[in-house]
Amino acid sequence: MKTQKLKALSQRLHAPEVKVLAGYCYFSFNEKLTLPFEVQRDGHIIFGPLCLGENAQAAFYVRHALELAFLLQDSKNTPLETVKILVVSARNAARFWLLDHDGQAPYPVTWGKAYAAQHPPSQHILAQSLAQLLPLCNAAKTTLPLSGPEWSHFLAWLATVWPSIGPVEALMAEGGDGRLNIDATTGLNHYGCSHRPRPWAVTFASSTASSLSERGFAAGEHMRLAFMKAIIEEKSDNFLTKIADETRKFLADFFGLSAYQGVILSPSGTDSALFTLALSGLKNRPVTTILTAPDETGSGIPLAAQGCHFAQETACGVQVEKGKLIDGFKEKSVCLVLPLRNKEGGVLPASSVVQACQVMVAEAIEKGQHVLLHVLDLSKTGLLAPDMQAIEHLAQTYPEQLDIVVDVCQARLMPERVQAYLAKQWAVMVTGSKFYTGPPFCGALLLPQSWRQRLEYTALPAGLQAYAHQSEWPQALACRGLAAGYNHGLLLRWAAARAEMEAFAAVPVPAVQQRLHQFLHAVTQAILLNPDLQLVTPFVPQRPALPQDWDRQQTILSLMVRAPEAADIDTPLDFERCRKLYQWLNADLSPYVPAADKPLAALLCHVGQPVALPHPHALKGMAAALRLSAGARLVSGEPSHNGLGLEARMVRESADAKKVLDKISLILAHWPAIAQADPLPSYRPLAGVLESTDPHNAVLFGGMGQGAVTFSSLAIGPS
Repeated sequence: MKTQKLKALSQRLHAPEVKVLAGYCYFSFNEKLTLPFEVQRDGHIIFGPLCLGENAQAAFYVRHALELAFLLQDSKNTPLETVKILVVSARNAARFWLLDHDGQAPYPVTWGKAYAAQHPPSQHILAQSLAQLLPLCNAAKTTLPLSGPEWSHFLAWLATVWPSIGPVEALMAEGGDGRLNIDATTGLNHYGCSHRPRPWAVTFASSTASSLSERGFAAGEHMRLAFMKAIIEEKSDNFLTKIADETRKFLADFFGLSAYQGVILSPSGTDSALFTLALSGLKNRPVTTILTAPDETGSGIPLAAQGCHFAQETACGVQVEKGKLIDGFKEKSVCLVLPLRNKEGGVLPASSVVQACQVMVAEAIEKGQHVLLHVLDLSKTGLLAPDMQAIEHLAQTYPEQLDIVVDVCQARLMPERVQAYLAKQWAVMVTGSKFYTGPPFCGALLLPQSWRQRLEYTALPAGLQAYAHQSEWPQALACRGLAAGYNHGLLLRWAAARAEMEAFAAVPVPAVQQRLHQFLHAVTQAILLNPDLQLVTPFVPQRPALPQDWDRQQTILSLMVRAPEAADIDTPLDFERCRKLYQWLNADLSPYVPAADKPLAALLCHVGQPVALPHPHALKGMAAALRLSAGARLVSGEPSHNGLGLEARMVRESADAKKVLDKISLILAHWPAIAQADPLPSYRPLAGVLESTDPHNAVLFGGMGQGAVTFSSLAIGPS
């Protein structure tokens, strides 16, 4: 029995979400230890029996031990610093518990609820908890209570840093909006993904959002650990200033800007659209915004394009009234929509789109308006429009009256394309969370020189202080009214996205082109051969040729699904039921299918959210397209692929995509039973071992949220 429990502990220490922390420590076991664990200052953790097993309590104690062991290393061993370390590690553990439990679940420790709360505990509760925490730190020479001045300093410090203390999985969900919040029931956010790695899930969701890979998680975790130490040393402001500057410099280098002062960090593409309107408004004329197919960008874009609050809460945590005009934006701003599809869902001819755009621009300028035109490269379904040559001609025709921003939030293009847009003096909206598969809500607005200069002469709308911090913008006169402080969640998300971008950029361009082509060809053929599916006609991006370019391939495959009661695909699934299908793909459906189908039904499949498309035979005339996309990880691989050769990995990627298509057909075959149960998506399948003929897909699940890829060595010893 003890051997099995030690094995479970070892597996837990190799789990994707804790092995970065575990890499800083080494371990032993003492079966006579009455405490859950003891930690020494050299990173040595002695685990007791309470840390064994696959239960949630053991997971909590292991996480607490790892946090404490890391923070104690290289500490100065002063009473005040030791107390800080004890409190920070305990709060990290308490918030870790909330990732898999709601706020009502009893904690394994008496201090847990107080340490997970929004505000710091009282001095009385802190003193009580420290008496329990101190024995866990074997080498501590601290005596309690602290002196009066030390307590005063400690309490003032704690009130300031308390919101910033937590595990990376929790901190990454901050500084965006409610869509990032993790549901304790499912372990997933609004987008169906997690800030913890899910190597057991099949993921082709980069057109919407992706769960972190082990690479991205590790990058965010390393930054978070350095942040915790900076908090304890009371250097967190300097640390975050440095990280913000480094992030902006990285993006400038990656996309070819001449100076990082042209980079604005943004929580989302919608925030970038708001910032773009603010910059366009600095021309001191009413602005008419022309949105190209906003139904294929983001739901909040139309409100942001009118200078209105687009959610109930901003990325800075300010409660606002959705739809209300933001302070400082002009009430006479107009928003027009340039459609790309007809009422049947087909793509409009490029010439008619260009003509409609030309008329809108000319009429707005005749009325004395300044025009801000949003160009798409690419939309949710992979459309690039309007025609870039025609837009360039418009820009030359109205050089002082027309601003152009290119929405490349999908980021499915070579950096050279971004450089070309900036050279035309067009602003560019990018993200690290779509093609590059970083976590959702990490965006940036890239400014050409002519836009950057506007910040030197006038002030931004006052209401933007609820949306952005000075550290995320250029150092300029107009930015002085922005909020002080930092968005640590945004910086952590960009750390993860940056790791994915660097890994992708390290792959030679010919290899990128070949890997994408191999995958897209195989999956396209599989869609065409499946009678339950219909491939939405791919729109090949019309871009100028570059040497060995890869971005003239359509990397978003959109597909309609047969309605379950229909005989053929001529009657597609309507939008509401397509949303259900999307959720069920990301759920373990094994209880609702015959035994032979259970392995496929248990597979968690995450794809792009459905996009509503008009269709004459769909219920209420509105069908929907699911999206299966090739992202950067398809090209670069990820740590969970270690041990697979390139060809084997690419074959497996195509096979996994085909499993997604097969699971769609399986759901259609058992629709009534699944619909009656209406299962929720889940972070992991039901408890047990998911077997596969491919040993790299074998995954063991144990404990609350403690999934671990199988590993070769089960010995517990020095890292």
